[in-house]
Amino acid sequence: MKIKELFENMGLRLKDVCEVSTNMEDADFWLQRKGSLETVGTVLKDYSPENIGIKVIRTDIMDAKFLYYKMIHIYNTKYWQQHSKGSLKLQNITTEDVKNVRIM
Repeated sequence: MKIKELFENMGLRLKDVCEVSTNMEDADFWLQRKGSLETVGTVLKDYSPENIGIKVIRTDIMDAKFLYYKMIHIYNTKYWQQHSKGSLKLQNITTEDVKNVRIM
């Protein structure tokens, strides 16, 4: 997929520029996969195998530091509270949920 097409369609998703998976020690940062409604999706700098790792692989079009702050913004808009699944006390997000987040 060409960079111009991605921006023209405004459909740039995380999966287009990043590797997203659990148990990824070399990720640029991680998202809390399970937790309360308030904590699920928290952006973390410390590795934990159960959290969702995000590593920028298309460094020609996305900077890892910019994406880190973009994901903090997404968390602060309560995006994960609206898109998490689970009971009232324990919410979770999946790697597929994260991969499909629109970042542009």
